[in-house]
Amino acid sequence: MRKVSKAAKAWDRGFRVLAAIGAASPAVFLVSIAAIVLVESIPTIRFMGIHFLTETRWDMGNLYGALTHRNGITAPAGASYGALVFIVGTLLSSIIALIIAVPVSVGTALILAYRVRGPLGFLLNILVELLAGIPSVVIGLWGILVLVPWIANAFAPFLKSILGFIPFFGGQTGTGYSLLASGIVLAMMIVPIITATTRDLLEQVPVLAREGGLGIGMTSWEVVRYIALPYIREGFIGAVALGWGRAMGETMAVLMVSGNATNILPQNLYSPISTMAAFIANQLDSAETDASGMAVHALSELALLLLAITLATNLVARWLVRPRRREGVVAS
Repeated sequence: MRKVSKAAKAWDRGFRVLAAIGAASPAVFLVSIAAIVLVESIPTIRFMGIHFLTETRWDMGNLYGALTHRNGITAPAGASYGALVFIVGTLLSSIIALIIAVPVSVGTALILAYRVRGPLGFLLNILVELLAGIPSVVIGLWGILVLVPWIANAFAPFLKSILGFIPFFGGQTGTGYSLLASGIVLAMMIVPIITATTRDLLEQVPVLAREGGLGIGMTSWEVVRYIALPYIREGFIGAVALGWGRAMGETMAVLMVSGNATNILPQNLYSPISTMAAFIANQLDSAETDASGMAVHALSELALLLLAITLATNLVARWLVRPRRREGVVAS
């Protein structure tokens, strides 16, 4: 047996310390961010209470007039901070993005994993990964120049003509800056994430299982449905949750195409909206002009709410996977 020197033992202890720090750092960062945002949100929590979640009116009040006092908190007269509009905008736009992105991502991942080989496959894989690296402001600019006019002049009237009997697809088609534009832009941004993850998962499906399915007479679709997709189910749920989290937290692209609506809930698919992340970015400069600091505290509570929703999304995804894991253990 080789004798371990004191220097080697010291390096080993140092490595263990660095590894422990690295392992703990994500949790430390998350707890630190959540704690800071929570502390900054306390004044608004005391001032608005539960009404922060149920009110649609967001008004910083008279910044140059008298102050009002409520529950021991001082704020500008007429100030009201209601987040319901931004909660609805965030959830609806991200759900629309998932509805568009998940089928596209699964189909693209299947082609990349099982159908395309050689230089063409390499090129397509690179393009998918490059799409994920496009800055959001570039996608937002494309949305303003191309997507918004197309929605206003062609796509929205087309949808209304065939689905207008459904209230959510009827009504005024608007200017194109809308919930629909936000959903499409978000879908473009999360398709590469879901696609790349799903492709990697599909490539891990055992070849013998897929070839065995074809050998007993299954079609390609049946192999995908009954063998490949069930095999990657847990990882796929995680990929969708990752994409959903990215969609809810996206800022600049949504800010550029959403219409930045405040104080009004979307009436249909073509209504302008605003999301929590986009509103925070849009209002931060104005909020800092509030000498009482309440506007910044209100944005902090909005950020805290966005963080909570994102974490809840990931927890729900894990909860959906967990029972299936247990069933697999019992069955084995």
